[in-house]
Order: sequence, then structure tokens, then C-alpha cells
Amino acid sequence: MPSSLIKKSIPAEYGFTMPAEWALHRATWTSWPFDEDMWYGHLKSVRGEFTNLVKTIAAFEPVHLLLRDDECEQSAKAALKDTPGVTFHRIPLDDIWFRDNGPTFVKNSQGEVSFVRWKFNAWGEKYDWEQDAKAPEYVSSVLNKERFEAPMVMEGGAIEVNGQGLGLTTASCLMSPKRNPTFSREKTNEMLKDYLGIEKLIWLEDGLEDDHTDGHIDTIVRFVNARTIVCSMTDDESDKNYHTMNKNWDILKNSTDAYGGPLEIIPLVLPKNRTMRGSTRLPTTYANFYIGNGFVVVPQYNDPHDCIAMTTLRELFPKHQVIGLSSIALIQGGGSFHCVTQQEIK
Repeated sequence: MPSSLIKKSIPAEYGFTMPAEWALHRATWTSWPFDEDMWYGHLKSVRGEFTNLVKTIAAFEPVHLLLRDDECEQSAKAALKDTPGVTFHRIPLDDIWFRDNGPTFVKNSQGEVSFVRWKFNAWGEKYDWEQDAKAPEYVSSVLNKERFEAPMVMEGGAIEVNGQGLGLTTASCLMSPKRNPTFSREKTNEMLKDYLGIEKLIWLEDGLEDDHTDGHIDTIVRFVNARTIVCSMTDDESDKNYHTMNKNWDILKNSTDAYGGPLEIIPLVLPKNRTMRGSTRLPTTYANFYIGNGFVVVPQYNDPHDCIAMTTLRELFPKHQVIGLSSIALIQGGGSFHCVTQQEIK
């Protein structure tokens, strides 16, 4: 990869910050599912859900779809043959969660767009990651865009921003020993200020039960505008998530934005039913929605709470089409729509 595409400095020195997800996108990047074993025998159903997701996004903005091999290319092109606005790319991959291994786009006040390439080690060395870690280099070459190289292990799903200096994360994830074992919270704050323009970071303690990411923020708490946050909640006191989410709620209710202004915290119900894969509880959540140009796609689980979550989010996104799509098969891999997408900022 040409060294001329790597900026030998930090984004803050050039005035770059990470915009909120609702900022205008040039495109969405994602990866086509593969490997039957990886999906516990659900690959056909996963690809069906993924086809609906890509078609939905492509109706609003261009999509770049990464394809691991010949079989992926053939199946993706067959499934999406009548879908305009999709560009296919052949690239070796270990997995499909492009929110986490992909780049994080940043922008400065002059309108220049670049991105940050984080160190990626598959959520604390849990799986293979050598190919996934190279994906941002490919994006850099396709876009012919300079990138910043961050000396920090992080995934995109571990951080949530409002585009006005405020960030959210969980200590269970960013302080996990196999990511950045020598980093303190203060060091992490410093790195995120340098690379994403975050002036204030609100630390929640933990995420959903059995979340293999160690508690990504994008499964529990999300911004819907600069001062409004949805917080996943359940009223089932027998649920381990009940206590975790109530602690998160208390932290958020006692927090302010980056400049001391008030925040509004809105409850977003968790699914009523618990989804299991053997003895592992899957992290079903409505907070893993993805915001694009004029739309929001929300995971649905054929659950009694699907409609409640949709009603909440439609009220909070009055200028967007809020679209519910099935994620019953996709969640078998441990994530949903936000986890598999990455916005390219315009």
C-alpha cells in the first residue's frame, strides 16, 4: 500500500472530527456473508436478510459490497442483480462485521474527508483477524484517500458520537486486557480526542449479557440527535440485563454534553424474548439500528416488542423513513445492522 496515502500525524492537528451518523453519507460499506459453519447452519437465511438490507440501503445511497471469494461474488451478484447503486469489490476477509474492522471516516471544517484506521484484533484476539485488519488499506486505495493510522486497538461498534464533541463507550470493552492493556481511561480519552475529536467521553460500565464484543456501545445506547440518547431497558428484574441497563440509565441521567448542556435520555425497550444459541444468549437489541440518508433500518426479531421499538424510533426520527427488517438469522453471528455497516461521510 503506498505510504503516500498515510498521514504521519493525528487528525486533530488537521481539524478532523468524526461526524454523527446522521451526517450526509457518500455511501455505505459492508461485506457479504460467507461460511456455513460461521453462521451455525443459517447462511442461506442470513443471506436472505442481508439481501433485504442491501436493497433497502441502496434505495437511499450507494453501497460498496466486499466479496471474499468466487462463491461470494456469484451469490451476491445473483441476489442483487436487479439492484442499482451497488459496487462489488473482491477482497480477502475473515468475517463480515465491517463496523469493527473497517475505517472510521472523519471530516474537517474545510470539508475534507479522511479516515482513521484502527488496530483490529478481532475483539480481543477471539477469532482470526489478519485479513480483516487489512481492509481499511483496500478502502484507502479504492478511494485514493489519505488515512490516519491510530496506535490503538478499537472497533467502530465500541464508540458512539454526537458529532459535537461527545462520545459514549463501555469500560468492559475498551478497558479489556487484550485490547490496549497499558491504556488507562485517561489515555483512552486522549487517543479518542486526538483521532475522533471527542472532547468528553461518557463511560458506561458494561453491555449486554454474553456479548462477545465485551459490550459494544452500539448494542445498548445510541444518539438519535446531538442531545437525545436512547438507552436499552427491560422491566424484567430476573434478567441480568435489567441491572446493567439501569446502571447505564443512571450514569446517563447524571451526565451532560461536551459543553455542560442537558441530555435527554429515552428508554428503548429490549426484546421480550431471550434468543439462545445453545447455552449462549445472543445480544438481541433494537439499538443496533443504522442511520443513513433519510432512513433508519431497525432489526426485528418476530418479538412482541418489535412494534414498541419501532414506534419509539419513528417518533424520534420524524424526518427519516424508519424501516424494520428481519435480523433473526443475522443475530446468530452476534450482531445486526449497525455491526455490518460503515458510513462513508460526504
